[in-house]
Amino acid sequence: MRAADLDLSELLTVDPQAGELRFSGARAILLDAVAMGLLRRQLLDSVGAAAARAILTRFGFAHGYRTAEAARAELALESDEEWRGAGGRIHALQGLIRLAPGADDPLSPGGATVEASYEAEQHLLHVGRADAPVCWTLAGFASGYLSCVEGRDIYVIERRCLGRGDASCVFAGRTAEAWGADLEPPLPFFEEHRLDASLRRAAEALGRAERRLKTRAEALSRAGAAGAAGADAGGIVAASPAMQRVVELARRVAQVDATVLVTGESGTGKERVARLVHDASSSRAARGPLLAINCAAIPEPLIESELFGHARGAFTGATRDRAGIFEAAAGGTLFLDEVGELPAGAQVKLLRALQAREVRRVGENRSRPVDVRVVAATNRELAAEVSAGRFRKDLYYRLKVVELRLPPLRERREDVLPLARGLLAQAAARMKRPAPRLSPGAADRLVRYAWPGNVRELENAMERAVALAEGRRIEAEDLPEEVRSALPVPSAPAAEARVRTLGDVEQEYILAVLARNGGNQTRAAAELGIGVSTLYRKLKEYGRGQAR
Repeated sequence: MRAADLDLSELLTVDPQAGELRFSGARAILLDAVAMGLLRRQLLDSVGAAAARAILTRFGFAHGYRTAEAARAELALESDEEWRGAGGRIHALQGLIRLAPGADDPLSPGGATVEASYEAEQHLLHVGRADAPVCWTLAGFASGYLSCVEGRDIYVIERRCLGRGDASCVFAGRTAEAWGADLEPPLPFFEEHRLDASLRRAAEALGRAERRLKTRAEALSRAGAAGAAGADAGGIVAASPAMQRVVELARRVAQVDATVLVTGESGTGKERVARLVHDASSSRAARGPLLAINCAAIPEPLIESELFGHARGAFTGATRDRAGIFEAAAGGTLFLDEVGELPAGAQVKLLRALQAREVRRVGENRSRPVDVRVVAATNRELAAEVSAGRFRKDLYYRLKVVELRLPPLRERREDVLPLARGLLAQAAARMKRPAPRLSPGAADRLVRYAWPGNVRELENAMERAVALAEGRRIEAEDLPEEVRSALPVPSAPAAEARVRTLGDVEQEYILAVLARNGGNQTRAAAELGIGVSTLYRKLKEYGRGQAR
């Protein structure tokens, strides 16, 4: 009997009464291909790429070895060459691969060529394009099968792979001696003790991560941040009505697959809002990754390649095919930070990608479909940029399907103290110090200050305070100088309130400066930038002419 004569209807037997399947005489089960792909994704996420590859390679090796043992006991093949060829034929009958005609022997000089691989297909579906071969189970199977047939250790290595964009998968098998130094990189994935070590390292890393999360949660709890009023589940503090409106709108837009434009001053937390939109999504976007790219940080010649990828040889230094961030974020959310900094050429291509939902790599002629939600952010006034001719009007309206405008921190003063307490706890956890509390004086200064740098400036101030604090309480002296000297910031009058005159505002400010200087008119005049006689005259107008 020849390997080519093997027939699935003869190899597979079904016993409905016993609930058994047998393939080539051995007990078998049917597994869903997508379920195997999901298992691969879970392994990669939980134990890392090295341990996942080791597990799947060893599993494939055991499967191949057992298949060869069952075939020897059940089949009557006429030569050793037929035994070797039966492995690929059996794997094809099981629906795992499709072999190229006439190139099915891994031990041949050219190796075995596979035109379709379930493993590469599932890796592309659940993980995305890889930078290296990914048919780990199939390589393990071929290694186990041939090792059993040959009676010595055979190592099958995948040289080309559909999962990284090659035209086919190619597997080559050799002994350890024949491979020589080429075997050193993949050898650990075949060795059982290396698998144990990989799993042990993964378990230790998971343990360390759990301990860090527990420590951080305890610190947040002690600082009162975990249960702070207005703290959103996504980590956004929204005690102020303005921020509550932003969070509500973000949650609503997360339920539909719409492009979102997040605007606001630098440091207001635009990336955190993008994370909220991603995490609150009920669509596939929440199941995929959230990838961020700062458009202002990429040199202009590389922007197109970073966004859309490139083909090998497209430009100097392009030594291999590379997917762009649009493809890498497929099935998830792409956050384009500082989108207003994109040059005109990149704006045209971004518009096309958003409208057609497809990208074209640099140096390629074909387009690739991409399924990704786009959240863009900028601290520029894009409407003004459009008027000035620096930003495309059609791209502006394509990005601004839903706009989330973040208010600056000076307009959401109810959020300052809850934010400060949470940032204090985080800084203390990073520095491995007990989480401190704010003194009344420090809290008063924080609320008074205008925070031109917004949340980012507040975060830096809290980190400084934790580093300088001598006790378990943050005093006003631990804050930056500009925060310590902050005066009350006048708030905008309500629509129904009486509008105060400029003279009233001037009087209140001058008296506040005088009070801060302990009534010393000389120091107050110097700080106000006016002469002492001018100050004295104004104080007389206010009925404070005898003030010192």
